[in-house]
Amino acid sequence: MKRVFLIVLDSFGIGAAPDAADFGDTGANTALSVFKTGKLNIPNLISLGFGNIEGVDHIPAVSNPLASVARLAELSKGKDTTIGHWEIAGIVSQKPLPTYPNGFPQSVIEEFEQKTGYGTLCNKPYSGTEVIRDYGDEHLRTGKLIVYTSADSVFQIAAHEDKVPVDELYRVCGIAREILKGEHGVGRVIARPFTGSNGNYTRTANRRDFSLIPPNGNMNEVIKNAGLEVISVGKIKDIFAGQGITQSFPTHGNGEGMEVTSQIQNKDFSGLCFVNLVDFDMLYGHRQDALGYALAMNEFDTWLGGFMQNMKKEDVLIITADHGCDPSDNSTDHTREYVPLLVYGNRVEPKNLGTVEGFTVIRDIVCNYLQGE
Repeated sequence: MKRVFLIVLDSFGIGAAPDAADFGDTGANTALSVFKTGKLNIPNLISLGFGNIEGVDHIPAVSNPLASVARLAELSKGKDTTIGHWEIAGIVSQKPLPTYPNGFPQSVIEEFEQKTGYGTLCNKPYSGTEVIRDYGDEHLRTGKLIVYTSADSVFQIAAHEDKVPVDELYRVCGIAREILKGEHGVGRVIARPFTGSNGNYTRTANRRDFSLIPPNGNMNEVIKNAGLEVISVGKIKDIFAGQGITQSFPTHGNGEGMEVTSQIQNKDFSGLCFVNLVDFDMLYGHRQDALGYALAMNEFDTWLGGFMQNMKKEDVLIITADHGCDPSDNSTDHTREYVPLLVYGNRVEPKNLGTVEGFTVIRDIVCNYLQGE
C-alpha cells in the first residue's frame, strides 16, 4: 500500500530566486527572516536535512540527514499560490496570469455588478486587513461589496458575515469566476468574509478560493486515472478546481490541517494525500509577522515528529512550498524565492540534489513512486 503525503508549507521560501529582481524581490528570504527572530526551533526539519539544502546557511546542517533534499527554482512566470501548486503538479505556466495594479477595468466591474446585483467599493490593490479597516463601515452602511486585488492574479471580495451570509458570498464569487475568463482569467477569485465592528474588523476562517481550471494532465488527474486516491487537505481542491481530487477535507488553519492529516495517516488508502498549510502565508507572511511565522513553524515541527514516527513502511513524506512571502521586507506581497524539497521514507535514499530547476520534479517523484513496481 503505497502512500505519499505531500505537505506544502504555504509561502516558506528559502531565498531570492535568480530572477527575483524581475519581480521586485531582490534579497527576499522568508526562512532567513523567520530565523532572525531568534525563536525558530525546528529539530525535526533539521534532522531531515533542512540545513543541508543549498543556500540555507543559517540553519545547522547534519552529517547524516534522514531525507533527500534540494533547493527548487520555479520555472513558471509567477509567484502565487495557483502557479506554484500547478507547477508542483507538473504544469509550467509560460505566460503570467493577469494582474491589475490599477484595479480592474470598468467593463469587468460593471458586468460583475449587473450579474450579482451588488454595487462595489475600492477596486484597487490593497492589504486584506487594511481594506476592511478602510471600507468596512461603508460596506455595512451601503451593502456594497469590497472588491480588491494584490500583486497576485486575484479578484478578492470581502463582505461582513452579518451583512452578506457566507453562502451568498460564495455564490457571488462563483459568478465572478464565470466572468473572469480569457483575457481577464485571474488565477483565483477569493471570498474574504469578515466580522466585527468599526475599528475592530477581523477576517474569518471561512475564506474560499475559486480557481481557474488547470490544464489537463496534472499530477492529480494522472494518479486518479490510475485508480488511486487523491486526498485534498486544506485549499488544494480549490486550487485545482476539483480536478483529480477523490476526497476533500477543507480546513480552517494549520492546526486543523495537521490534525486531519494525522487522521488520514491512520486510515488505509493507496495514493496521494496533498496538504496545504495556509497560515504561514495568510496569517504571518502577508501580515509581516516574522515572530508569528517562527512560532507556527515550531508547532509544525513538533507535529512533524509524531507524524514521522507513525509512518508506515511504504509511506513517503514530501515537504515543500509554493512561493515565498518574506515577513520582513517592505511589502505584504508574495516573494519570488527558491523553495525547499525534503523527501523522507524507508524507501528513500537520502541524497543532496543541490539546486533543481522546476517544482515539476515533485510530480515526477510522486507519480514514479506510486505507479512504479
